[in-house]
Amino acid sequence: MTVGLGSSGVIPEKNHFSLFGLPVRFALDLAALERAWKVVQGAVHPDRYVSAPESQRLMALQRATQVNDAHDTLKDPIRRATYLCGLYGVEVDAERNTSMPADFLVQQMEWRESLEDAAATKDLEALSQLDQEVVSAIAESELLIEHLLDKTPADAIRAADEIRRLMFLSKFSGQVRDEQRRLRDGAASDF
Repeated sequence: MTVGLGSSGVIPEKNHFSLFGLPVRFALDLAALERAWKVVQGAVHPDRYVSAPESQRLMALQRATQVNDAHDTLKDPIRRATYLCGLYGVEVDAERNTSMPADFLVQQMEWRESLEDAAATKDLEALSQLDQEVVSAIAESELLIEHLLDKTPADAIRAADEIRRLMFLSKFSGQVRDEQRRLRDGAASDF
């Protein structure tokens, strides 16, 4: 679903946030999301329509799928931020827009070298330090995205750039943790 600002420059009334009665913002109360999701999901769950005509059963299945997709989108920080940017009329377009600031590219190269060195020397302590560094960078990135999207007016263009950075950080964090698991399990590295 492609969503953008309406002609009035206002976020559409029907969106993932309104579905769960939540404010349109990146900083989200995840416990409130879970509670609201259970209520909404319970109301539209296909099991409630077992004896209904087939058309109603299909509609219930579609609605339950939409509710689950909305929940999954809002629960995940990257998907939530990307969705918010879309509400503000800005596409993240991470597949085609891969440009990053030079200092971040240098940081990426340093982290990759650190990962390769730690894997080659089977240094779990170095991997742990690298993991902490990346987790800290993820937290900083999420705070910046929150600031950019939750301020008035939102700066969705800068947020989209930061989301692309966060995508790299999250993927790289997974690689570091995979390497930690491999070393703990005694498996050979893919590097």
